[in-house]
Amino acid sequence: MKQVVQNYRSGELALLDVPVPDCKAGGVLVRSAYSLISTGTELMKVSEAGMSMLGKARSRPDQVAKVMQSVATNGVGATYRKVMGKLDSYTPLGYSLCGVVEQVGAGIDDVAVGDVVACAGNEHALHAELNWVPRNLYAPVPDGLEPRHAAFGTVGAIAMQGVRRGEPQLGEVALVIGLGLIGQLVVQLLTASGVRVVGVDPDPVRCALAASLGAVACGDPGSAGVESAVAELTGGHGVDQVYLAAGGGSNQPVELAARLSRDRGRVVDIGKCRLDLPWNAYYEKELDVRFSRSYGPGRYDPEYELDGRDYPIGYVRWTERRNLACFLDLVVRGRVDVEPLVSHVADFDDAVETYRNLKDGGLKAVAVLFRYPGHAAGAPAPVVAVPAVDRSGGRTPAPARPAKSRVRLAFAGAGNYATSMLLPHLARRDGVELSAVVTTTALSAANAKRKFGFAGATTDLDAVLGDPSVDAVFVVTRHSSHAELTEKALRAGKTVFVEKPLALTEDELAGVLAAVEESGNDRLQVGFNRRFAPLLGEAARRFGDRSGPASVRYLVNAGRLDHGSWYLRQETEGSRFAGEGGHFIDTAGWLLGADPVSVYAVAASGNEDLQVLLRYPDGSTATVSYVTSGPPGFPKETLDVMADGRVLRLDDFVRASVYGRKRWDSPRLSKGRDKGQRAQLDAFLEAVRTGGPMPVPLESLTATTAATLAVRTSLAAGAPVTLAGER
Repeated sequence: MKQVVQNYRSGELALLDVPVPDCKAGGVLVRSAYSLISTGTELMKVSEAGMSMLGKARSRPDQVAKVMQSVATNGVGATYRKVMGKLDSYTPLGYSLCGVVEQVGAGIDDVAVGDVVACAGNEHALHAELNWVPRNLYAPVPDGLEPRHAAFGTVGAIAMQGVRRGEPQLGEVALVIGLGLIGQLVVQLLTASGVRVVGVDPDPVRCALAASLGAVACGDPGSAGVESAVAELTGGHGVDQVYLAAGGGSNQPVELAARLSRDRGRVVDIGKCRLDLPWNAYYEKELDVRFSRSYGPGRYDPEYELDGRDYPIGYVRWTERRNLACFLDLVVRGRVDVEPLVSHVADFDDAVETYRNLKDGGLKAVAVLFRYPGHAAGAPAPVVAVPAVDRSGGRTPAPARPAKSRVRLAFAGAGNYATSMLLPHLARRDGVELSAVVTTTALSAANAKRKFGFAGATTDLDAVLGDPSVDAVFVVTRHSSHAELTEKALRAGKTVFVEKPLALTEDELAGVLAAVEESGNDRLQVGFNRRFAPLLGEAARRFGDRSGPASVRYLVNAGRLDHGSWYLRQETEGSRFAGEGGHFIDTAGWLLGADPVSVYAVAASGNEDLQVLLRYPDGSTATVSYVTSGPPGFPKETLDVMADGRVLRLDDFVRASVYGRKRWDSPRLSKGRDKGQRAQLDAFLEAVRTGGPMPVPLESLTATTAATLAVRTSLAAGAPVTLAGER
């Protein structure tokens, strides 16, 4: 299928061939009929992409701050690869469309194949021929509403949420500053609510359009006519509400809002304009400044948007989806008229040229629609059969694996870690062929194919697992799917590299081990890379063998996560320690040459800080201090090993020392931290190529995972947990 994309680094716009998205449970696959260009938000994004790197930095100081923090935590090299990987990727455009349901995922019962729906979301209502849309981000289109008008649904919901934040009442007077697409819809919604509206915009054409749609008066922000109209309508008191629907770097909108508002008026920011509030003006009138967040309650809440968990109507009357449905109802009943806003309808095949014309000013428009080919609104859509997955098990043991001259790899997942830490070491490497990349979103697969040279990109994992030419599969998806995908790949006879964690529960771990037992395939590696770090390996060699018990102290300054990070979704993705704690337990076990026999964990009150004490068969102990409340400038990982009068010290994988009869200090790594990713991949590829033993025994991977899971059990019980078995 085709999708409009943009490379944020170069500014390139393209109509790209990408895989068809999978129809997952909890949503529907929608074939687009019309999608709407947001001439404000999208053109701002397109313009930013055309800036120099310095211009991009100046326009997004928030992102610059994140980059600097990443440099302090992860080093220049890793941060550079991550940033360049993000910039040099195709990003999607679009967030408002109407289309026909082509396939219905499990758990969906409110629409059927062939139904017409309006869809929302900058990850789910893209300018693409097909989109997977979760339950709370679509709404059925009422009978009699044209699909081209229903495509305004998302933008209408944004305007509606802004109006709700202003709490208009019958007979009030409102000022709308900025008469672009959002502003024109705000004017109509306020008029439908019994509010008299004054519009402000420097474009006389837009002023005339707003007046035709219900505004009492409109004019240039510097004209005396606007102030006269406000004075006449309000008896000189000023407007009850001001809606900021303008963009740009001028502070004029907020200054005008203060000048024309009444005492204790309400100012609602819907657009993205400069907000240097003149303190005296806002203080003296005690103005109430409010922000309107996108389409309404539920926005940016993954449990609402992705998991389909609705808010009770008695507590949250107007959610994203209810706003979307309400706007469609107003349009079909004629209370809002979107047809006058349509400046241009372009064929989808002309999308790139349309964006260029908008950016260059050749096309002056309030609203532009893409019309998709071969679509008859309301006609039955073809039904795509979802192949059944064989979960019967009972596989015969995998045969011995001969040596190979060329290793063919497939990736399930292509997120930040895969694209910054794994694929750069594999792309265009002699003896390695990247056969296929599988992702749940079509554009992620297309980006990975373009950047790293995959032969194919798809959303169909079963097809890749059924391909006999694929030798090994990398599972680098979100944590909640690791065990399931690992189990499937093992049963398909593939050698598997799964990024940590292997499992989030004891049942998941048992399922993986059952797959190994039933298939006879134990070709598994978990991404515990720190034992492969060259600096730590050299320090351990210089530390030498020991005769008595050792004490290991591992301090992890994990830091805080950004709001909205999927790592915070502990109900589905597990705790932070469950996600990465295996790294530190594996490293301790490798240094001590044994698996732990008991785990005791204590948590600090009010945060996720943990103290984990591990005991080993020879009396050695390891303490992992996992701290989330530390400062970002402090090193992330510091490790001490003490035994037999010697100490090994590792400082965040950039410097190491060994203290004993003689002291050894490593030179500081000039190229940043090397935590062993490349060396681990070298060992894994050698095992795949030769058919020899895996780099880490399955028993060790299992013991590390079991110990990591035991931390949660110990916290719940308030007591140590004994682990069965030892190396």
